[in-house]
Amino acid sequence: MPRQPRRRSYDQHCAAARALDLVGDRWTLLVVRELLAGPRRYTDLHADLPGVSTDMLAGRLKDMEGAELVTRRRLPPPASAYVYELTPRGRDLLPVLRTLAAWGAPDLGEPRPTDAVRAHWYAIPLLGALAEIGAGLVQVTIDEGEFHVRLGADGSAAYGDGRVDAPDARLRTDAATCRALAAGELTLGEAVESGRAALERSEAAAARAGMWFSASDAVQA
Repeated sequence: MPRQPRRRSYDQHCAAARALDLVGDRWTLLVVRELLAGPRRYTDLHADLPGVSTDMLAGRLKDMEGAELVTRRRLPPPASAYVYELTPRGRDLLPVLRTLAAWGAPDLGEPRPTDAVRAHWYAIPLLGALAEIGAGLVQVTIDEGEFHVRLGADGSAAYGDGRVDAPDARLRTDAATCRALAAGELTLGEAVESGRAALERSEAAAARAGMWFSASDAVQA
């Protein structure tokens, strides 16, 4: 079934222009960034998109539903609330956001006084650096909060907000090191060796990675 035309279009028979017809509006890709972490309620989306008006967010979500990037479903009782989640087509935008993040990382710099900060916003820029750990579930802790990343052996990646039970590895670092890792100014191994990051692996994860394991490397459950 063909998608419904959007209200605005570049009207150019070009793949890049057609993609921008769907995701080029302000806030759209940031909504995708939030939903890549999993289904979200409208109020949670609004809280993690500082600066967007309620009317703008509602409009973007409606457009994204029309473009089959997002679906809305009702949670079963006792929640009885609606959540938004990405369709497979929407999830296919992860590589786009990874490329944008890699391109923008060198210009990130220190947060400006007006900048909002959420810990999970570092997840996408860090996916490349975290791949050094190998496949598994990684919990990342910085001063701004915690998030987790699941890395697949096939190179796939998914992330979510908050901590998880029994991760394969735990990484503790700071926002400045996250920015350096994202910009490619240092590797994760260099960050750990220099003391800018602390990495703890579970025994099973260390064995899978074929690395020497000591009791001090164990992740406590």
